[in-house]
Amino acid sequence: MADNNNDIDRFETSEWLAALQNVIEQDGSERAKYLLEQLTQEARAKGLGVAASGSRDYINTIRPEEQPHYPGDAAIEKRISAYARWNAVAMVVRAGHVDSSLGGHLASYASSSTLYQVGFNHHYNAESPENGGDLVYFQGHSAPGIYSRAFLEGHLTEEQLDHYRQEVAGKGISSYPHPRTMPDFWQFPTVSMGLGPLQAIYNAQFLKYLDNQGLADTKNRKVWAYLGDGETDEPESLGCIAQAAYMGLDNLIFVVNCNLQRLDGPVRGNGSIVRELEGLFGGADWNVIKLMWGSRWDALFEKDKSGLLIKRMNECVDGDYQAFKHNDGAFIREHFFGKYPELLDLVADLSDDDIWRLHRGGHDPVKIHAAYEQAKNSSNGKPTVILAQTVKGFRLGSIMGDNNAHNIKKMSTEQLMQLRDELHIPLTDKQVEDIAYVKFDEKSEEMQYMRDCRQKLGGKYPHRRQKVEKTLPVPSLDKFQKVLDGTGDREVSSNMNLVRVLDTLYKDKALKDNVVTIIPDESRTLGLEGLFRQVGIYSAVGQLYTPVDAGQLITYKEDVKGKILQQGINEAGSFASWMAASTSYSSNNVQMIPFYFFYSMFGMQRIADLAWAAGDIHARGFLIGGLSGRTALPGEGLQHADGHSHVISSVIPCCVSYDPTYGYEIAVIIQRGMTRMIENQEDVYYYITMMNENYAHPAMPKGVEEGIIKGLYCMKPADSKAKKKRVQLLGSGSILREVEKAADMLKADFGVEADVWSATSMNELRKDGLHCERWNLLHPTEKAKVSYVAECLAKQPGPVISTTDYMRVYSDQIRQFLPGKTFVSLGTDGFGMSDTRAALREHFEVDSRYIVVAALSALAQDGEVSAKDVAKAIKKYNINADAENPLDL
Repeated sequence: MADNNNDIDRFETSEWLAALQNVIEQDGSERAKYLLEQLTQEARAKGLGVAASGSRDYINTIRPEEQPHYPGDAAIEKRISAYARWNAVAMVVRAGHVDSSLGGHLASYASSSTLYQVGFNHHYNAESPENGGDLVYFQGHSAPGIYSRAFLEGHLTEEQLDHYRQEVAGKGISSYPHPRTMPDFWQFPTVSMGLGPLQAIYNAQFLKYLDNQGLADTKNRKVWAYLGDGETDEPESLGCIAQAAYMGLDNLIFVVNCNLQRLDGPVRGNGSIVRELEGLFGGADWNVIKLMWGSRWDALFEKDKSGLLIKRMNECVDGDYQAFKHNDGAFIREHFFGKYPELLDLVADLSDDDIWRLHRGGHDPVKIHAAYEQAKNSSNGKPTVILAQTVKGFRLGSIMGDNNAHNIKKMSTEQLMQLRDELHIPLTDKQVEDIAYVKFDEKSEEMQYMRDCRQKLGGKYPHRRQKVEKTLPVPSLDKFQKVLDGTGDREVSSNMNLVRVLDTLYKDKALKDNVVTIIPDESRTLGLEGLFRQVGIYSAVGQLYTPVDAGQLITYKEDVKGKILQQGINEAGSFASWMAASTSYSSNNVQMIPFYFFYSMFGMQRIADLAWAAGDIHARGFLIGGLSGRTALPGEGLQHADGHSHVISSVIPCCVSYDPTYGYEIAVIIQRGMTRMIENQEDVYYYITMMNENYAHPAMPKGVEEGIIKGLYCMKPADSKAKKKRVQLLGSGSILREVEKAADMLKADFGVEADVWSATSMNELRKDGLHCERWNLLHPTEKAKVSYVAECLAKQPGPVISTTDYMRVYSDQIRQFLPGKTFVSLGTDGFGMSDTRAALREHFEVDSRYIVVAALSALAQDGEVSAKDVAKAIKKYNINADAENPLDL
């Protein structure tokens, strides 16, 4: 028992502790934990202010007598681990010899190697007929070690290792886990720190969802997320851990590699990141397993009767622990044990080398296996976090524990020689100088051991499925006829037209179970509350209460079979939930049709990093930017006004984005998107913007389907027989109707004819144009290809005026494909503001009046009208020519 100067009755304290020890000995540790939990709850009920969970001693959670038998052959596994460590170093150092700028990381995998090797040997289930397979989010900077294991098993070649971070020629392997460039290997992109843990939480929830829906048996599958202790500072890492506990994700295991260092130095030099995380996860109602010390410490704990060893461990801050392993056994003897004479006596019979070999828990296979087993077999319905203390750069000589360890990517020949000797790698000095790889003979016991281990666990890992075995039937376009026919005189929003499309899918017998709607607590704002009664909100426990609106037509309905994933005010978590659903074809061999609805401003802008990762992960699904456009959402103002989400989406190569206006455009886009993603299994995803502005939707004109998909079609052609001046007016989303109005004004007020074009996607037009430009550049002797936008507009008479509810740069993307054409773009550059739609469109100079003025100005540039005609329009429409530029406000 550690000393405590505040103890007013040590005899009473010793009685309590003796009683606890007696319970442990007679009834076991689980009974003791239960009693302590009951005491804590009773103390809190009496108002004693006892925390639900708090930091405890800096020791292992699992006692030696609680450890299960280790199933592996320690000697063989030690050799396998040594080879994996060596090759992980070799590939990074060899890459640096090719070009020093290639980089790579040595220290992260060195600290976590044993954590992974125990997983590969005994825990990570691959997909098999008996098991759908575990999902493992590997820590991104540890990629060289995962490659090294795959190389030892024969799944990667020496040539691939030699092209680490050299992918352009098609022979290499990626720097970090990137499914986009290694589609049959990596499952999840994780190196944008914080995104892996967040994705893991919602993939664990989605496994539960699939099981409750009867779409897949996921009961025996686990989701493992490996992350660094420094990574936990990222808001995404810990931001949703409370939801994980609330959702009962006992299939989720976080393994935090607590090497106590981040990129530049200690994570908490003056404190303890382990205690901090223990408090956070414990307070969030997770099972917390601390894995602090290796097996050689067990005898010292048993021998110490004073409690000073635990007291000393509790006293040390992370900066101390870093220093201990950056030095040697003599340093540890003096600076750790030397504080108390009793501790020096405790290790008096140990040499400095013996003290140095008192390793930390994250480097001990027996301790790791015990933690993994307890985490996997937890039966209290809670997720589990394993806090595994390690040393950054473990076994890498002078690199070990250095503040610069993360950035070290080179090792001298002398350092490599020392590493060879440390790991007992059978290489000659010449082979070390050449940085040779090592591999086991095909008939060796090590090779057979690895294969036997993996065979028991289902086979190769990591491995990614690229295609689903059974695709869903995609409904033909006529199944959405009620949307294609328009609304007549009835005014509805485009958002409601999408709900009508969704309603059709939910009523389709072949699809209804595979459609999932994901919403971050904005259902009523987005007009989706009707789905509450129709399909219900998913809850793993159903609805344990009677909602206050139970007697109303639209009631808040939670159901274990619900098909809405309502993730609270949580855009990042909702997007991660969508990522889980949109990759279910790969992770679960179950095809889903996910729709994620969000305020467009809170989508692409707020979670752009996740949207980029969705491209890496081969996501297939629909992102719906509801309430889009800078002027479409009156009254909300700057933080809500989206004028750039399509600009952001344009940077993601596989994101197919559209800004439709009318219901029939939405139906065509959704149907074609399902054909591409579901039927053809293309690795793209869709971003479609919607509005809540009500207006009449016409029926679909004949023959416009391909134009809608390509991004441009003429919806209202000018009178080609009329011998009048002519312009080409383009618009999309909420501004297309202003464009239509401007065409009427031009004709009535100035005798100018206008072709009105619906530009459903400037981004798709740009992609097509870039493809043509590249082909023409590389095929100079062949007939040049013409971009689709040029096919539509190049030979049309008059200038082109493009107006959208987005920044001008959105329209400007197509300017380069119309050389020789006078091109004017109008848009909503500047911060959003609160006001009516009409006032906002006037403010941003995108209403029908400004479109008319822009058209006349372009005609004046072409010599078709005079400058006086432009001035006349400005005066006629009461436009303030001296108003401040909205871009400057």
